[in-house]
Amino acid sequence: MKYVLTFIAIAFAFSVGFAQKTHNDSIKNNDVKLSALPYYSYGKGLGVTSADSLFQLNIRFRMQNRVTYIEEDDTAARYEAQIRRLRLRLDGYVFNPQFLYVIQLSFAPGDVGQVHEGDNINIIRDAVFYYRPNKHWNFLFGQTKLPGNRQRVNSSGALQLTDRTINNARFTIDRDFGVQAYYLNEKKDEFSYAVKTAISTGEGRNWTKTSDDGVALTGKIEFMPFGTFSNNGVYFEGDVAREQTPKLMISGAYQQNNKAVRTNGQLGNVLYEPRTLRSYFLDAMFKYKGWAFMSAYMQRSADDLITYNPDDITEYNYVQAGNGMDYQASYIFKNNFEVIGRFSYQNMNTAIKALTPDLKQYSIGVTKYIREHSFKLQAELTYNELEYFSGITKDNWYVRAQLEIGI
Repeated sequence: MKYVLTFIAIAFAFSVGFAQKTHNDSIKNNDVKLSALPYYSYGKGLGVTSADSLFQLNIRFRMQNRVTYIEEDDTAARYEAQIRRLRLRLDGYVFNPQFLYVIQLSFAPGDVGQVHEGDNINIIRDAVFYYRPNKHWNFLFGQTKLPGNRQRVNSSGALQLTDRTINNARFTIDRDFGVQAYYLNEKKDEFSYAVKTAISTGEGRNWTKTSDDGVALTGKIEFMPFGTFSNNGVYFEGDVAREQTPKLMISGAYQQNNKAVRTNGQLGNVLYEPRTLRSYFLDAMFKYKGWAFMSAYMQRSADDLITYNPDDITEYNYVQAGNGMDYQASYIFKNNFEVIGRFSYQNMNTAIKALTPDLKQYSIGVTKYIREHSFKLQAELTYNELEYFSGITKDNWYVRAQLEIGI
C-alpha cells in the first residue's frame, strides 16, 4: 500500500505543475484521439457530444469471425468455426477533455473464457480513467493494459496475423488494476521518447479470488530516433500508413510481480504458493514505404518454479518461466494486399522442461485491407514444432481464414 500512496502523491504533484493548458489545447493534443467537433461523427466510431461540450461519448465495436482447419499429432483432424472476439468500446471525456475514460467489454466465448464455480465472468476488459493535463503527461487509474511488450499493447484488431505470437501467449504481462503514469516527448521528425510506469495488483483483470500485500511494479522506456510514426503507427502492425521516411522504435520493459499467485502473473492457473516473478521485454519496430519489420525478446524468471499442494504432493503447478524471440516481416502492395512472414522460438526454463515442451512456430499470411485494420480479410498458415524433454518431437499445423470488421 505504501507504494500506491507514494505513486499517487507523486502523480498529483506532477499534475498540479503541468495542468496549465486550455480546454482547446487538451482537445487538440488528446492521445486517445477523441474528436469534440460534431455532435454525431463517423470514422473513429459513433460520437455524441453534449451541446455544452462538457461530455462526450464515442461508441465503437469490432468482431473477428474465423474458420480454422487443424491437424495435430496423435489427434484427429478437425475444424473450428467461431467468433474469436466481439468487443464493445465506450470512450470520451467528462467535464473537460483532460478527464478521459475508456470502457471495453468483451462477449465472445474466447474472450470471456470458461467460467468455473467461484470465478468471475471476464466481461470487463478495460475500465480506466485518464487525466491528461497536457500533451506530455498521462495519469491512469483503473483496469487496463500494462506497459509491457509491444504486441500486447497493440490491439488484437491491429495485428497482421490472426493471433499474437506464442511468446506473447506465454510470457506477456497483460491487463491489471492499478495506477499508471506516462511521460511522452514525441516529435514528428526528431528524436522522441516515452517513459511509462505502473503499480498494479499483479493478479490480472477482474481478480477477486485472493488478496495479498504484493504488488506488481512495471517500467518501460521507448525510443523513436527518427521521430513518431504516422497516424500513431507504433500501435498497429504493418506499414499501412506507408511511411515516406524511415521510422524506428526500440523499447525495453521490466516488471517485478511480488507474491504473484498465478502461473503467468496476470494470467494462468492458481499457484499453490505465491512466487515473485520477473519479466523482461525488448522490442524493435521498423517501417518504410510499405515494408515493416518487428522483433521481440521476452523472458520470465522466478525462484522455485514448481509449487505443490500441501494436502497432496502429487498435485502441483508451476510458473511459466523461460524465454523466446519473435521475428516478423511484411510488405503491403499498392492494391492493399499484404504478405507476412513470422518465426518464433520458445525455450522453457530447465526446471520445468520435463513438464512442458520447447516450441518453434512458423507462419505465413496474406491480408487484404479494405479499410485499414478496421475492415480486413486475413488468411494464415501456421506450423508448430514441439520438442519434449524426452527427445520426442511433435508437429501440428493449422490454416485459418478470418474476417475483421469494426468502427
